[in-house]
Amino acid sequence: MERGMTVKPEMTTGLVWSALADPAHDSQRLFRQILAALSEPGTLHAIAVAEPPQARLGAALWGALLTLCDLETKIWIAADLDSPPLREALTFHTGARITNDPANADFALLTPESFDPDIPFALGSDSYPDRSTTLLVAVERLENIEGWRLSGPGIAESRMLDIGDGSRALMTRLAANRASFPCGLDAIFGCGGQLAAIPRSTRIDSTRIDGANAGEVN
Repeated sequence: MERGMTVKPEMTTGLVWSALADPAHDSQRLFRQILAALSEPGTLHAIAVAEPPQARLGAALWGALLTLCDLETKIWIAADLDSPPLREALTFHTGARITNDPANADFALLTPESFDPDIPFALGSDSYPDRSTTLLVAVERLENIEGWRLSGPGIAESRMLDIGDGSRALMTRLAANRASFPCGLDAIFGCGGQLAAIPRSTRIDSTRIDGANAGEVN
């Protein structure tokens, strides 16, 4: 903050949300971890940043937000994670803009419970597949155990990933990426200080019966 800058009262609530201790080096380190998670789908990565006041969000997703968001970024936040302090903290620490239009969002912050397949997130286009919404999903657990089987680029044979209950609608939508590739949605998952990712190139199969037979999600 520049010397002599006036701190408005509404900004002070965001100050309890810690920024990166060493922004230049920490953001580079975290960006490399996020890239590693996307290039090796389903692998778990420990994100070392201060825990945010909002427990469900978790340190991993807060670190991802601090790393990926800037003045050009638009973020859509689902109602179950949205709060004035979070909005103030994002604006204060990253300069990112909050949008109510999911189709216009670079990132969407949500939970499996608040995911709705009818939400019109941007999928990009054949010419600009990068112009899609990246999902930042706060999950109840992240473990490499039976739940969902991942295969495809970055995975030698297959890798198991469990993100908790209530995830079928979200994972079904992510599995549909294969039909629209190179367009689609990339997802970054956070649980506490743990982070994992599933890019749009990953094949997703269910390994347990959860309202449908185990097998490919479709």
